[in-house]
This record gives sequence, C-alpha cells and structure tokens, in this order.
Amino acid sequence: MIEPQEIRTTGLRAMLKYADIGMALLLALIVGMMIIPLPPVLLDLLLAMNITIGVVVLLATFYVRKALEIAAFPTILLMATLFRLALNVSTTRLILLQGYAGEVIGAFGNFVVGGNYVVGGVVFLILVIIQFVVITKGAERVAEVAARFTLDAMPGKQMAIDADLNAGLIDETAARTRRSEIQREADFYGAMDGASKFVKGDAIAGLIITIINIIGGLSIGTFQRGMTLGQAMGTYSLLTVGDGLVAQIPALLLSTATGIVVTRAAGETNLGRDIVTSLTAYPRPLWIGSFLLFSLAIVPGLPVIPFSALGAAMALMGYVVYREAKGVEADREEGARRERRGAPGQPSSPGAKGDPAPSAPSAPENVLPLLTVDPMEVEIGYALIPLVDPSQGGDMLERIGTIRRQMALERGLVVPPIRIRDNIQLKPTEYIVRVKGGEVGRGELLPDHFLAMNTTGTEATLVGIATTEPAFGLPATWIAPDLRDQAEGMGFTVVDAPSVLSTHLSEVIKIYGADLLSRQEVQRLIDLVRENNPAVVEELLGALSLGDIQKVLQNLIREQVPIRDLVSIFETLADNGKVTHSTDYLLERVRESLARLITLGLQGDGGVLTVATLSPRWEEEIKSSLQGDLIKGWTLGLNPKRMQDLIQVVGKMADQSSLSGIPPILLVHPDLRLVVRRIIEGSLPQVHVLAYNEIVQGVSLKSIGMVE
Repeated sequence: MIEPQEIRTTGLRAMLKYADIGMALLLALIVGMMIIPLPPVLLDLLLAMNITIGVVVLLATFYVRKALEIAAFPTILLMATLFRLALNVSTTRLILLQGYAGEVIGAFGNFVVGGNYVVGGVVFLILVIIQFVVITKGAERVAEVAARFTLDAMPGKQMAIDADLNAGLIDETAARTRRSEIQREADFYGAMDGASKFVKGDAIAGLIITIINIIGGLSIGTFQRGMTLGQAMGTYSLLTVGDGLVAQIPALLLSTATGIVVTRAAGETNLGRDIVTSLTAYPRPLWIGSFLLFSLAIVPGLPVIPFSALGAAMALMGYVVYREAKGVEADREEGARRERRGAPGQPSSPGAKGDPAPSAPSAPENVLPLLTVDPMEVEIGYALIPLVDPSQGGDMLERIGTIRRQMALERGLVVPPIRIRDNIQLKPTEYIVRVKGGEVGRGELLPDHFLAMNTTGTEATLVGIATTEPAFGLPATWIAPDLRDQAEGMGFTVVDAPSVLSTHLSEVIKIYGADLLSRQEVQRLIDLVRENNPAVVEELLGALSLGDIQKVLQNLIREQVPIRDLVSIFETLADNGKVTHSTDYLLERVRESLARLITLGLQGDGGVLTVATLSPRWEEEIKSSLQGDLIKGWTLGLNPKRMQDLIQVVGKMADQSSLSGIPPILLVHPDLRLVVRRIIEGSLPQVHVLAYNEIVQGVSLKSIGMVE
C-alpha cells in the first residue's frame, strides 16, 4: 500500500524533474504571445494565470525566514514581468483589432469600476502611483543598501569562519558550506538590486502602454470604424482601463513581494507570526491605544460603535499579552529557583536526554565582563598557535612561567598571569604584546626557522629572510634549520622562535613592570611582610596610604631597582612618611637605603663601577633653573632646547658604554639626581642615574669621562 506521504514525494519529484521543460515552454509562450494573436478564451486563461502567479509568489514570501530560501526570486520577478508584458501586447492587439479582449478584461472594465472609464482611469493611476512611488522606490533603495552592506560584511564573515575552523569548532565541510552560503547571499542581494529595476520599468511600461492603447483605440474607432468620439471613448477606453487593471494588480502583488523579501532582515518564523509578535510584545502600547480609541468614541460627531468596539478589542488583547508575560516570568523564576536548589529530574542542559527543557527568553546580556582588561596579554596569529599549545609540542607557557619566576627573583616583581589568545585579524606569523589593553610591542615569528643576529661586527651575511629582532631592534635574518651550525660557526647568535618571543616579553616586563604593579599586588606584598614583620607594616600603614606606597614601588621598578628587600623599603618609608608624603622625597630616601643593592647590581668585572659624571656647569645650570624642593614640590624652568642638548650628550655617553659592554651610568649630585632622571628617562630609559651618596664604601670607581 502506498502511503500519502510517498504520493506527495513522488509528485514533487516529478515536478522538479520536468521543471526545466516547463520553464522552456513558458519562455516559448511569452515569445509567441508577442507575435501570434491569441483567441479570447486562451487569453482569459493566461490572465487568470498571471493573477494566480502574483498571489502565489506574494504568499510564498510570507513563509520565508531568510532570503536564500527563495534564492530564485530575482529570476521569478524577471519571468513574471516578461509574461505580463507579453499579455499586454496580446490584449492590446485584440482590443485594437476586435474591440473585444475576452471576459476577464470586460469584467474588470464593467464590474470592477462600474462601467465608468473615468473612475477606472483614476483607479488605474492610483495603483500605478502606489506601485511606482511607494513600493517600488522603497524596495529599490532597500535592495541597493542591502547589497552594499552584504558585500561590505563579507570579509568579516569570512574571518569569523576561519576563526571557528582554526579553533576546531567546525570542520572543513561546515566551513565550506558557510562560505558558500555567504557567497550566495551576496549574489542574491546583488541580483535583487538589479531585479528591483524590473518592477520600476514595468510600472512605467504599463502606464505608457495604457496611454498608447487609449490614443490608438480612439483613432481606430473614429477614423476607421466611423464611431463618434463618445462611442469610441466608451468602448476602447473602458477596455484599455480594464486591461490596465488586470495587469497592474499582479504587478502590485509582485512589487509587494519584492519589498517583503528585501525588508525582512532576520525573521525567526513566518511573516504573520513575526508581525503579531512584534506588535504584541508589550501590553502597555495596546492599553494606550485602547484609551485613545475610547476617547475618540466620546467625541461628538464621531461614530461610537466602531471606536468602542476596537477599543474593547485592543484592551482585551493587552490583557491577554499581560497575562502571558506574567506566566513566562513566573516560569522563568521557577526555573531559576529549581536550578539553584538543584532539583532532581531537572535537565542539566537543553541537549540532555529526556524531555527537552522549555525555551525561555534569554536574559539581558551582562556586559560587565567586557570591561575587564588583562594586565598583560599576547595576541598571536593562527600560525603561532603550535608554539603555545602543549598538545602540539609548544612550551611557551612553561617559558612564561620561567620568566615570571626570574622577575620575582631578580627584581622582586610579581608579574600577573599573562594571557595568550589568537587574533584572526593579525597576519598568521604576527604577534602583539599588550599591557592593560595598549599595544607595547609587535613582532613576527617564523616557527620553522631560526633567528640569526650578527654580533661579531663583521660583514658576514646569511641566506634567509631579513628582519629586525623585536626586543632590541637589531638587524637579523630568519634562516632555515640546516643553516644553524653554519651561522653559529660564523659567530652569529642563533635563537629559535619561542626564545625570540620570550626575550621580547622579558624586555617588555622590564620596561612596563611599573604599570603591572597594581594596588592589589601591593596589598599582597604588604600581607607577605606582615607575616614575619607585623610591627613594620603597622607603622608603615600608620604613616602612608596604600597609594603612596604603590607610587614609590612603581618608581623603583621604573628605575630598574629591585624591590625584593621589602622590609628595608617599608622601614625607610615608615621613618620618612611621618615627615612628608612626597613620593619624590620618599623615593630618594629609599634609594639611599638600598645603595648597596643598587651598586652591586651595576658593578662590572672585578667589582668596578664604571661611571660618567655630570659636569659642574650642567649641574649649576640645572640647579639654578630648579624651583622648590623634593619635600614641598618642585618645578624645572630649564629651556627645552637645553634639555634636548643634555639628552644628546648623555645619549653619546650611553652609546659609548653600550659599545664597551658596560651599563651606562651617570653620576650626579644628590639634589639633582631625580631631576636629571626625569629629564632623560623618556628618551634614555636604559641610563642609570646615581647620586654620590648611593655609592657604598669599598666600591672601586672608574670614570669614562665627564658629560659636558
């Protein structure tokens, strides 16, 4: 026994199998109607078919949820327009030759407009104006904008697909399907932009054809058939108006369908349900509308029954919507309570087995997590993911842990966790280092290459990709792995890609470590000292605020002074914090207490401290331009040109020290140390500015000259 579903499926397959033959016959019929005269009976059938096509297409657009479900609509619009114009040619031929064009046109001319060609002409013009000025023009503009926006959005959608594919959320087949859908969507809106011109041209053609038919009918009736002008007007004008109405009604249906397709951006169900859902989402507008209708019902002169009936219906609708909303809210609260209680039998997720959980309206999106900025993060291109992923042999996370331990041991700086995430907007081999959301470093890595840097000073070169080492800006070359031994034999420094990134991160932390020291981290350091030295912490917090302590520690880190000896730092702050809260004054006193640590960190081979001194002339000029002091606050009145001169001469000294392989150190008067440091720190952050009283006894000094 054949089931009804099988019959329907078989019939649909048969229709699809011969659909191409049907389209070919339709095109042949369109061409034939323009050339061969048709009998009135067949013309009546084709006119009814034209109206039916318009109704079916319009109703089909009601149930379309997205544009690609009716991807053939631009072609349907073209075919229907050609079919209607061919019918216009056939009806015009019959009207002018026989003065009769079948029952359908006669019915529209006599019954629809009551046999009055003036009324018919007015109705016809109104339909043309509605179609041309309102629907067609709006649909044309919407289609144009939709096509433009769809094309502009294609790159972003393609990148989103690539990101999902790289993250493993979709496979290659799904990615290919989504790319094809994006391309089809762009092609559809581009075609709709052109197809909307068909509707516009059809409205203009219908108006011109009607005018030509009236003029031609009057000419034939009066000059060839001997009719009076009134008889010719009554016969031919009535038939012409009927023909125009028969043509314009399906044209109006198709133009309306066009407007529905291009204006319906993102429906979830059919059009009727979407419209009703949108208009009845809230009860308050319905109640306000009901109140206005009842107000109009009591206005003298206006009919009471229509406005009262509509007001009552709208009030009832508002009550129904209000009750439905209350029910949904109660269900949502009950579901939340059951979830908090962990009620037995409650599905753990909508995808769990058993009865599916009822869908509830989504809660408002919480945007507060979006305001959180990571202290430090690294964004990488998708080609660098293997360096980070342990499952692919990447050890970058272990290297970052080593960097954090190294910073804690050498500088006493607790580096917060460094977040690593992929960014599809970067080049595959590119990475960006960010501190508190701001970009502070950028570089490019070739995972399957080694970076070779010429540190010998010779002119030796290697075959590879020229680049710049990202941490120090040195010229370098990416070389193939088989050239590594050759490069090391020539004296080049050769490192792998993870080491390049690790070095860059270390330098960024050294430069921007002060920005990573938040007040919460300072509080943790204070709690750490409190465990063994509670008296120091108690005295410190009695003298200074948490913000003052943070600023002093940040300045020490910024000047590359280790802060591991927190007890000495806190004792000095507690002693001097009773005198002033000036962070500049407190910084200098803390540096004096850490003089041995600072000196030992800068000594070279044999315990020798190599320094350059600032000339007395510079010291005198800076001191004379200084107003105030470190306790009460100070300002510098030095000429900007002279500041630039000082930076240049100190920079020359720093270059000489770097070439000699020693840290650049400038020795100045204690009262001017912080002032000189503030002048040069923006351009020469690598220069250590020491005061005379920060040199501990027993240290051998070696001067490389005086900064003049």
